[in-house]
Amino acid sequence: MRKLSMLLVPGLVSMALAAGPVLTSAYAAGSDEPSPPKSDSSTKKSKKKSSSVSDPKFLAAYQTAYTTIYDSHDYTSAIDQLKSLKRDDVADVANLIGYSYRKLGDYQSSKVYYELALKDDPNHVRTWQYYGLWQLEQGNREQAQYHLNKIASLAGTDSSEYRSLATALDRPTGATLVY
Repeated sequence: MRKLSMLLVPGLVSMALAAGPVLTSAYAAGSDEPSPPKSDSSTKKSKKKSSSVSDPKFLAAYQTAYTTIYDSHDYTSAIDQLKSLKRDDVADVANLIGYSYRKLGDYQSSKVYYELALKDDPNHVRTWQYYGLWQLEQGNREQAQYHLNKIASLAGTDSSEYRSLATALDRPTGATLVY
């Protein structure tokens, strides 16, 4: 019996590890609805935030900011809207703030928020994509390639995030990026 368990346990662990990226990749891309925050059972009591990502008011405000970014291209207003949520600890929120700062040309602030997003969710595919584009805009092609490889491992090479960053990487250095 002991020999059997010595063979089964590593196999089950391997299967669980292999399934992990498949399960998380379906939810990793950014969207117009933020993902719920991860619970951390290691902390006794976390600070209670004024709004929860499942709160309808929060969701409506997030959707408004999302629309302000992608439909109106009013990045300054979107940053104010997203910051008023007081939830830049949520990957989707931090990523959109980072994206907006990048579109405004404030690369240092953009970097801060991309890193906040990845701190909350290291598998947040949209952040890897946008941060990869940030890397390209900074002339860091090797880092952008690293981001592309990370997207491939999380969401596959058929994902829109992968295709977007791969297309940008295919352009010659110094070419104007359109995305």
